[in-house]
Amino acid sequence: MSGKKNKPASVLFVCTMNAVRSPIASALLRQLRGKDIYVQSAGVEAGALDPMAVEVMAEIGIPLAHNPRRFEDLQDDCFDLVVALSREAETHALEWSRTVSASVEYWITADPTMAEGTAEQRRAAYRAVRDTLKRQIAARFA
Repeated sequence: MSGKKNKPASVLFVCTMNAVRSPIASALLRQLRGKDIYVQSAGVEAGALDPMAVEVMAEIGIPLAHNPRRFEDLQDDCFDLVVALSREAETHALEWSRTVSASVEYWITADPTMAEGTAEQRRAAYRAVRDTLKRQIAARFA
């Protein structure tokens, strides 16, 4: 592995709607390494920030203030690493990365908005995504 892959200076997290997974991931990495790594997020589409995502991040003391945006809305295109959190985002990221010098990684990440059941069962799905991303980010960017 090259040093650039091991220690990216800038990371873009992407998912389908930029409303749950990529905002959570970017907030977690910002909390962990925000002084060392430039972090942003985007989506294939721009949905509305999910209130349950805000809630589960507040549980661990990380505010989630975020304006969802699409790849096309990005002002920066100089990311070392793009982490795709949905298959649709991976396809978009691979296409986008053909014109920039960014590596693309795909992390299989459940979509908690698809969870059914009681509010607590749905909240548990969001927590599971948050906690999985937290572990992956700690392992990848420690």
